[in-house]
Amino acid sequence: MILKAFNVTKRFGSLTAVDNLSFEVQKGQIYGIAGPNGAGKSTVYNLITGFYPYEGKIEFDGRDITGLPPYRIAKVGIARTFQIPQTFPSLSVQRSISVGSRFGAPGGLDPAHVNEILRFVGLEEERYQKTGLLNLLGKKKLMIGAALATKPKILMLDEPMAGCNATEIKSLMDLIRKINQDLGITVVIIEHFMKVLTELTENLLIIESGRMVCCDEPVKVANDPKVIECYLGEDHAGGK
Repeated sequence: MILKAFNVTKRFGSLTAVDNLSFEVQKGQIYGIAGPNGAGKSTVYNLITGFYPYEGKIEFDGRDITGLPPYRIAKVGIARTFQIPQTFPSLSVQRSISVGSRFGAPGGLDPAHVNEILRFVGLEEERYQKTGLLNLLGKKKLMIGAALATKPKILMLDEPMAGCNATEIKSLMDLIRKINQDLGITVVIIEHFMKVLTELTENLLIIESGRMVCCDEPVKVANDPKVIECYLGEDHAGGK
């Protein structure tokens, strides 16, 4: 296993956002997380990447990372993206990806690696363009590229398909497969599109109110009565 969460709990006052949650991600797989809005999915990411303190324990690659700050989490090999594209609008694409290399990767800035990432994510022709001028797909690829520039062992994607059309979704799915297969990076993905998750992932965790509802192969999860009731709805149960 590359990532393990043990009885993780996060409270915001009287609200329990993550409730005694435990799960494991195997090295080399694409692992999915889904659930209703407000289920605690992004909070789980924030706990893993050191944004909030929490109860419980998280291990990464055999090391206890509980309580480490975000910059140290990045240094051990965990990179993430956010639901809303986060860019430096006045910087060029190349310089933005260089930021990831300079501040996240072991050893600091690696220009050769930055060039490799530009080619890998398909932004080589836009390298000198200001990031604020990129379209939505370009910004999403930029975020992924900046994360990859940190040379992670695991890449955590938070709803990368949000706002995308069918063509853009296919492009991102192809890129995620390449990251996993060609670079050997473990991928964790939060996503609302069940079709994306069933096609991409090997294991799928469903959470509701911060608790695990089900964790299994995607096809089994999609047909689990508890998942249908809390997340997919009656239309799914009726085959619509």
